[in-house]
Parts: sequence; structure tokens; C-alpha cells
Amino acid sequence: MINKRLLIKNLLAHNDENSFYDKKLQLNIGEKEGKAKFLKHICALANSNPKNNSYIVIGVKDEDNDIVGIDFFDDSKIQNLINAYLSNPPKVIYENIPFPHLPDNLVVGLVTIRPNNGRICSLRKNIWKYYGGSIFLRDGSISMPKDFDIKIEDENSEVVASIEKHAQNNIELTLNGVFDFIKHHKKLNPTYQVFKEYFVVCWAGKKKYAKGEIYFSRVDIALINEQVKLFYSDLDEVSISSDANSFKILEYVHLGLPNSYKYYPLEEVTIHFKDNATYEIQSELVFQPPLFDKNTLYHIYNSNNMLVERLKKLLPLTKNQRKDVKNLPSTYLLCYLNGFGEAMEKLEEAKPFLKKYSSQAYHYYKESTRILRKVKYS
Repeated sequence: MINKRLLIKNLLAHNDENSFYDKKLQLNIGEKEGKAKFLKHICALANSNPKNNSYIVIGVKDEDNDIVGIDFFDDSKIQNLINAYLSNPPKVIYENIPFPHLPDNLVVGLVTIRPNNGRICSLRKNIWKYYGGSIFLRDGSISMPKDFDIKIEDENSEVVASIEKHAQNNIELTLNGVFDFIKHHKKLNPTYQVFKEYFVVCWAGKKKYAKGEIYFSRVDIALINEQVKLFYSDLDEVSISSDANSFKILEYVHLGLPNSYKYYPLEEVTIHFKDNATYEIQSELVFQPPLFDKNTLYHIYNSNNMLVERLKKLLPLTKNQRKDVKNLPSTYLLCYLNGFGEAMEKLEEAKPFLKKYSSQAYHYYKESTRILRKVKYS
């Protein structure tokens, strides 16, 4: 089993960007340009590596390999995005890898692109400035468009195999990972569970009891063997359950109109551990959007639009308007889920102004777009 933190260190130490490895400071697949460039790199790396894995490391400065991290990104539906836009798509896995020097909310993103049996991968349809049918290959550290009669060659298998071999996990790394997790989360009821005498899952969170059930907030969950952060949230509530063979996470999101917020189940993630030292992660979206009176939402939608205009013009806000800024991302989301098709475009338009206004408002923006991403690609 590969220790992903060690793998990232080996990738950064082995070489600069090349035909099997790319690095990015950040990733933005919420906008067309960022989504298109991400798909281009996936396509190019898949075509350039027909027999070995290729990787994208996110949260690293290009000039000096400084690990600065990015926000935890829990989009389990990223394969759906790949399948929607690419023909002969590779298997793509996005994982969040914690590093000791980073804050809890920051990780390094690791995208693993697994071989697609030598079949040419191409864009299925137009996106941004790239046309459907386009084929990309890696030319050194650059993803370049190529002709249809390209010949795929296997040049990297031995190098990648060596890098992965030197990133294998061992019992020392596992034990150190458990001790570090418990020490770091000592105020949040840290615990661990061993599955199949091999896998170790650690989790921590603030306990809450409601109607005889236990829920957690400020939750952090990690698969220690691979140094993968499975879940992180300082907002939502989570229920956790397990048996001898599986570990289950049910996430709830806090949504509603002012003075009427409730927790709604969003997604259930189950990790199934197998006897052959492998595991499988299954996710199921269980979210049922709350429905509200259209007249009420229409009033809120217009109020949000006017509030964004005030933020644009740097006009002063009243006490109630400052409160509305906090609720603006989630109420735009509710409007969208209730049939206001342009609501999320309005929220995207408000992004830079929310970010400038306060870190809390921007945090709520990111939470609303995360929920939409899950709903959209389910």
C-alpha cells in the first residue's frame, strides 16, 4: 500500500514536471476555464502513460516546490465530470493528503490518473476554447494538442514503478501516523479502529447527542495507512458508524431561510475493507433539496442581488445587511435548488466581493458551491 504523503515527496524530489507528473498551485473546476484546463491535463497524462499511473500534485509552488496547501476538496463525483467530457476516459481519483506543517483545513491534493489500456483519450465535446475531438499529449511539462494519428509510446513505466516502490507504507509510518493524529486532536475525542488487521482509520470531532444518537462537528477522518484525509469539516455535522468490515460517514448540511435553518442529509460514504488488503469507497448522494415558497424566495433573490451591488460599490451596510451577507451564499443556493436558474451565476459573480468582504463570507461561499458540485455531478 502506498503512503501518499511519501509519494508526493518522492514526486517533488524526483524531477520537475514531466510526461507522468504535473503540479499546480491551485485547482478551480468551478469555472469553465479551470475545468477545461484540468480536463486537458487529464487527457494528456492519460495518453502519455498507457501502462503506468500519472499524477497531478496540487498546492505546490512551481518555482521552489514549496508545499503551501489548498482547501480540503471532497468532490467524490469527479469521475462523473471526467466521463461527461472525455471519450475513453481514464480512472481518476482525487485524494486529500495532510502534511504536518499545514493548518487542519489545508491539504495537498493528489490526482491519480490510472491507465486506460492504451485507448486514445479525447475531448467528447467543446469546452472553453478547446473543441470536441481534441487529443492532447504531454510534451515535456506541457500538455499539447496532437493529431489524430498519434502513436502512444511507453516510456515511464520503470520510473513510475520505482517512485511508487519507494513510497510503500510500513508499520513505523502507520504507528507514527496514529500517534500524530491523536496528539494533534487531543481536545476532540480522537479514536481509531483497525479493519481486517491491516487498515487503521482515525477520527476526531466534537460530540453532540440528539434523540439518542451521537453526532460530530469539527470532524477530521483519516485513513492512516495511506495518509489520506477522508473527511474534514468545521461546519457540518456527521454521524459515524462501523462494523468489522466497513466504516460509514453520513454528512448533514445546514440550510434554510433566516431563522429557519435545519440539518439535511447530504451524502453517505462507505469504505468497504476487503480480505486481500484492498478497500473500496462508495458514495451515495441522499440529499433532498428543501422546498420553500416561491414568492418568499423571489424577495430574497432580489435582496441578494441588491446586496451584491452594494458590495461591488463598497457602500456601507446596515446591521441586518451584514447578517444577510453571511446568509447570501446559502440563500442563493436554495433559490437555485428551487428553480431560480441564474442564482448560481449570481453567486459566482459575487465571489470576489465576498472574498474581499470577509473570510467568513467567503467560507460560506465555498461551502455552498461544494454542495452544488455534489448535486450537479451525481
